[in-house]
Amino acid sequence: MIRNMTKKPLEFTLRAKCSRSKARAADMDLPHGRVKTPMFMPVATQASLKGLTPEQLEKSLGCNICLNNTYHLGLKPGQDTLDRVGGAHKFQNWNKNILTDSGGFQMVSLLKLARITEEGVEFQSPHDGSPMLLTPEHSMSLQNSIGSDIMMQLDDVVATLTEGPRMEEAMHRSIRWLDRCIKAHKNPDTQNLFAIIQGGLDADMRKFCCHEMIKRDTPGYAIGGLSGGENKEAYCEVVTTCTDILPENKPRYCMGVGYAEDLVVSVALGADLFDCVYPSRTARFGNAITRYGNLNLRNKQYADDFRPIEEGCKCPTCRPKSEGGMGITRAVVNSLASKETTGAHFLTLHNIHYQLNLMDEAREAILEDEFPEFVKKFFKDLHGDKDKYPQWAVDALRGVDIDLLD
Repeated sequence: MIRNMTKKPLEFTLRAKCSRSKARAADMDLPHGRVKTPMFMPVATQASLKGLTPEQLEKSLGCNICLNNTYHLGLKPGQDTLDRVGGAHKFQNWNKNILTDSGGFQMVSLLKLARITEEGVEFQSPHDGSPMLLTPEHSMSLQNSIGSDIMMQLDDVVATLTEGPRMEEAMHRSIRWLDRCIKAHKNPDTQNLFAIIQGGLDADMRKFCCHEMIKRDTPGYAIGGLSGGENKEAYCEVVTTCTDILPENKPRYCMGVGYAEDLVVSVALGADLFDCVYPSRTARFGNAITRYGNLNLRNKQYADDFRPIEEGCKCPTCRPKSEGGMGITRAVVNSLASKETTGAHFLTLHNIHYQLNLMDEAREAILEDEFPEFVKKFFKDLHGDKDKYPQWAVDALRGVDIDLLD
């Protein structure tokens, strides 16, 4: 149920900060309930998370927020249908919060089908080839029809490794487009519009963009344009640069981040929210995410392995029937992976649970002021020997007073 909107549509309350790193735990109260950060947000691109039902996502996994994609929902079911049904929450029978991507990412992912001008982005539909002009105004109109709790501005997205005039043009255009989004946003009392920080790997452009977006005083800020092929050192530098500047009393969202190591390091660097298709997509290839590394359960070595996917895991797939779970073994998944959709279903439940639980554990460690110890245990479990720790993570964490090698 949507709560009584006597307050702002987003209330962000810091609960604790790590005494050494920049990690923080907060409560983010949104129109469809509380989101406890740090939080990984599963991606339900077309009003559906592949392999799961909305009830499983909410009841079995305890998820309070997921993502929909504005570009895809604008094509199908389309804005008229969303208006008639009363928004995406009713359309997909999802009672918790929704964040919508503005559609800007398709400038990169569907670049061959897109033409970018100051007016907006003209797409050629991958479905039927018909043209679609996505302007800041149209993106806001679509997201207002979707009814998402958090809306993203339309930004000018370019490949991460782009340099020079095109990157600077995109950064300035994103600022101008935010102004148009703010003006076009019809429901500021019930929907939150987040700005997106652009600027590629250039620290000065990122700083400039942060300061300009802060002037617009949006309810939250996203760090965009990453996870596109840049090295991890550069990624960490950008996140650190932005979180040093962005206000402490508002959420910070790293867009498109989903690998476990990236999540843990980014929390240490001061980020709160993350999203990625990775856990559900890798499940469809037979891969399970565990605290000790990924398992490719299609490999024949698991055909006679009757252990759960991960010992001690409390997800519905791994949990034994005596505890209300399904008690699915590695051998079962091995027999189904790449053959039956049920195998992907079991793995998706496990992988999404893993990501959500990882952020729950990080939050608890921050609340107890034991976050550095949590980080060290995470890397020890994942890599074992310290000489196997990735240097980019060691360096980034040293920058926030967590020494993995001490």
